[in-house]
Amino acid sequence: MVNSLISVQILPKTENYEDVIPFVDAAIKVIDESGVKYEVHPLETTMEGDISALMAIIKKMNDKMIELGCVNVITQVKILYQPTGITMDTLTEKYRS
Repeated sequence: MVNSLISVQILPKTENYEDVIPFVDAAIKVIDESGVKYEVHPLETTMEGDISALMAIIKKMNDKMIELGCVNVITQVKILYQPTGITMDTLTEKYRS
């Protein structure tokens, strides 16, 4: 059941201060490969699904950044947890006319 929306912003720190966009693209690829529904926005990406599965994806995103050579990663997360069910469309449908 879709019981959570999680918005995530990942801020990788590279050793030589390289452009971080390729790293962010790699983090989004982790989300894409997971199969969950998601939307990319200018400052964050929002996913919908089971809270445990989404948190596991965030861990994989962080692991990927380290694997790619980042020194560390700051990850900002916003969570809407609603056990009765929630979707992105539920919150935004009135704006999509």
